[in-house]
Amino acid sequence: MCAIRPSVATRAGVCLIMADIEPLKPTNTGWLVADVVADTFAFGWARTEVDPALLALLNDPQWQPYVVFPGQYAQPERVVLGVEQPAAKRSLFILFDATWAEARKMFRRSPYLDRLPVLSLRPERITQYKLRNSGRDDHFCTSEVAAMCLNLAGEHAAGQTLEAYLPVFSHHYLRAKNQQPIAWDGAEHQRLREVVAAQSAQSAQASLAS
Repeated sequence: MCAIRPSVATRAGVCLIMADIEPLKPTNTGWLVADVVADTFAFGWARTEVDPALLALLNDPQWQPYVVFPGQYAQPERVVLGVEQPAAKRSLFILFDATWAEARKMFRRSPYLDRLPVLSLRPERITQYKLRNSGRDDHFCTSEVAAMCLNLAGEHAAGQTLEAYLPVFSHHYLRAKNQQPIAWDGAEHQRLREVVAAQSAQSAQASLAS
């Protein structure tokens, strides 16, 4: 997939806090976020230790961090439904890259995040991720959550790219797993090409206008 890896300029950033062996799982979608969003940071999670680089990132004045998690698990005063910050700050979306059970534990046991607002998403669709089955249509994979956050922040080019990139990844994974050839002219790849082409055209128009 390296030849078709998309990248989109964004003002927002993403911070992945990753559970134990999550980075080693072939079905992990956190790396899709890192492909698309240049300012993607990733840290392993541990109950008793916190990476100093993570704390430094959370305290960096250029960022306004948001812990992305369902609002019913947080104190009401922490919950926000939209992205609002001073113009000088950039949104930093903190995602737990983990199974749902692991993510709940990580959310409860990360006191260094307690001072931050909790962004509670309200998706109007069900998950399209089919490589793992949590048994619930309202559980989304990491790249789907990142796409929702980016769209909420007005980063529609990056959000749409991630939305189109996930089916391509799923196609490659399933074809490789079943020892089948890649359908490079299939609907998944065609959609990604259309999204990338549209963004290139918009960027060219913006350059001419400036």
